Amino acid sequence: MDQARSTISKIFNGEPHSYTRFNLTQNMEGDNSQVEMKLSSDMDEEVGGNGVGAHLGHNGNHKSYMNSKFGRTPKNLCFMVATILLILIIGYLIGYLAHGKKDSPPSCSASVQFSDAPVMHETGAAPVMNWDNVKDALAQKLSASNFKTAFSDFSHVSHRAGSPGDDALGDKVVRNFKEYGMKTWTDEHFVKVQDPPLSGYNKVIFKNGVEERQNGFLSYSANGRVQRAILYAHYGQESDFRLLRDRNINMSGRVMLIRAGLISFAEKVANAAKMKASAVLIYQDPSDYPSEETTELFGHVHLGSGDPYTPGFPSFNHTQFPPAQSSGLPNILAQTITTRTATNILRQLEGQNVPEEWGGFNKLGSESDVITVEVNNYLTEKKINNVFGVIKGFVDADRYVVIGAQRDAWGPGFAASTVGTSVLVELARSISSMVKNDGFKPRRSIVFASWSAGEYGSVGATEWLEGYVSSLSMKAFSYINLDGIVTGHSDFKVSASPMMYTLIERTLKEVTLQNEAVPLLSQFGRDSWQANVLEPLQMDNAAYPFIAFSGIPSLSFRFASGNLGYPYFGTFMDTQEKLISVTSNQHLQLAEAAAKFAGHIALRLTHDHLLPMDLLKYNKVIRSHMIQINKKVDNVERMQPHLVPVSMQWLFSAAGSYSRAARNLMTDIQNSDLGDIEMCRIYNDRIMSVERNFLSAYVSARECPFRHILLGSGPHTLKGLSDHLDALRTDSPPVTTDEFRNQFALATWTLQGCANALAGDIWPYDSEM
Repeated sequence: MDQARSTISKIFNGEPHSYTRFNLTQNMEGDNSQVEMKLSSDMDEEVGGNGVGAHLGHNGNHKSYMNSKFGRTPKNLCFMVATILLILIIGYLIGYLAHGKKDSPPSCSASVQFSDAPVMHETGAAPVMNWDNVKDALAQKLSASNFKTAFSDFSHVSHRAGSPGDDALGDKVVRNFKEYGMKTWTDEHFVKVQDPPLSGYNKVIFKNGVEERQNGFLSYSANGRVQRAILYAHYGQESDFRLLRDRNINMSGRVMLIRAGLISFAEKVANAAKMKASAVLIYQDPSDYPSEETTELFGHVHLGSGDPYTPGFPSFNHTQFPPAQSSGLPNILAQTITTRTATNILRQLEGQNVPEEWGGFNKLGSESDVITVEVNNYLTEKKINNVFGVIKGFVDADRYVVIGAQRDAWGPGFAASTVGTSVLVELARSISSMVKNDGFKPRRSIVFASWSAGEYGSVGATEWLEGYVSSLSMKAFSYINLDGIVTGHSDFKVSASPMMYTLIERTLKEVTLQNEAVPLLSQFGRDSWQANVLEPLQMDNAAYPFIAFSGIPSLSFRFASGNLGYPYFGTFMDTQEKLISVTSNQHLQLAEAAAKFAGHIALRLTHDHLLPMDLLKYNKVIRSHMIQINKKVDNVERMQPHLVPVSMQWLFSAAGSYSRAARNLMTDIQNSDLGDIEMCRIYNDRIMSVERNFLSAYVSARECPFRHILLGSGPHTLKGLSDHLDALRTDSPPVTTDEFRNQFALATWTLQGCANALAGDIWPYDSEM
């Protein structure tokens, strides 16, 4: 009844004389939410004397008041009785409700709900574990002895894409993920790949000599038979072909003999095709590779990634595709030959001497050095399975980092796939255990992916990207590639989005090799870590389509020795014994260090409030392209005035807009409350949009899949603009000035559009636009 009187007093006397202060406290460890209510001491005073009692507590005062107010007529008396009864009923109801809830905790609003069930996901801003504890927990989970077991579990003699061995390994990965308590799923694709001849074989015949059968092959080569003069072209780089052209050597229709290394097989064949060659033969030179002279070599020559017969589309079953094929497929023959066959040919070549800078004492080859090349590969459809497991985040579960490794190989593929798959599974086990047993709660999710058909050009990974590009480009904020991560011990190399450089440097300072206190940065990044560690991300790397096709910041790394790469990739000699010899028996320790490096990157990306991406790093990349293009524009204008009437101010303005937007966002972040979950999510989404907005919206994903204007490939990129200017300086350029101006305008506006998106709201920028 006291509460009833208080309520009635408020009705008659206006504003209350007390306040209620609520303190909502949520237990971040997962306990039920509790509401603590504190009432001011003024309430007792108000109820005791100054409140309702001043009007209703004394009968005498009440009587005189009512008499003076209403008079004594029967009508007024009836009205007064009805009023009193109404007040009593209201007071009774309020008192009843208050009594019914006296044992219940008070609530400040209807939106606060109580439950006996434990809260499974963190909803606050701060992770439970600090970063030092996260690092220590990961280090305790990973050990060289665990990798010895994993290598044994995931080694397989034969696991080519789509084979029973490949499927068996995929099933084993899924079983492990399920054992760790992860949600798993499978992504099935039907892809077209090219395999060696079903009947017959590929062959070469030099100077009407003995026919030599070649069991190795290059997938996606053109088929047919050519008989033309052979020409030695070193590594088949553009610079090598320019040197031959400067010597006035006719390359049209020639069969190019090229040694493996430095660039991919696909790039070698593409460069030869530009010179109008008819075929390419690739071999491993004994001065570069210690392989046996009869070792067969396998690979592919698609200048791209994914299924080349469904460019830009996912190869799902029963999906209708237009009759198209990738522009990266070569139209000339390509075949690998053994070192023995190549050595026999080189010894008999005539013609000009090999350039001094190439080394050796061979001849280049003359028109009389005729060779016959026959390729009979066949196109087949294969069903492949990508398998996945996920550790869900506790705050932003719909944002995730993807860690992936290819599962297939031409032969044993120990360095190519077994090491990466083992590290993938060990990271899944370790981080799952941290969540279950150590109290680690990642803010964002971690997706673990085991790809198939990686040897055919990152087919499994690319088809997955193509199938879910709309969702992945919005929700996946990074990709970490585990292919070929241990191939040596003297160098450490990283290829990544510039936005990840600061994170990479920080991680290199934290990770050490087993039993060594010196961090990787001090071991491999002496003087200048960027000069010694960083290298460009190549098209044949599985991380490339993630960044250049989908706009997802990506990273790939490896322990290596020398510049030519691992000598046993693409051969049946890629075994554990060979890797042990190349790494001086440190393969287990290097695998552990590689797992720690990848794990630190992934955990940091899911631990911090804000994604640790440095937006300002792209300023240097953009500025470098601008300087190069500006210099070439000046050179063209000096040679042919008014040939390219383009104002560089457009590009300078767009670059300035990006720089300002990036700096302003960084300033806003520094001045913000990072304990605000929603604010952090908004900032993270703006950070995630940067890489995606560097994808040109003006080119077709089917015709030009790698649309990134800074890291992609094609005439729409800033590198493409630079190549256009080089071409315009020739007598018969393959492009026109109008084409250059169009591409220049579109690339400039793509950069400006990225700056506009990074800036956030559009209304403050009307005058600048």
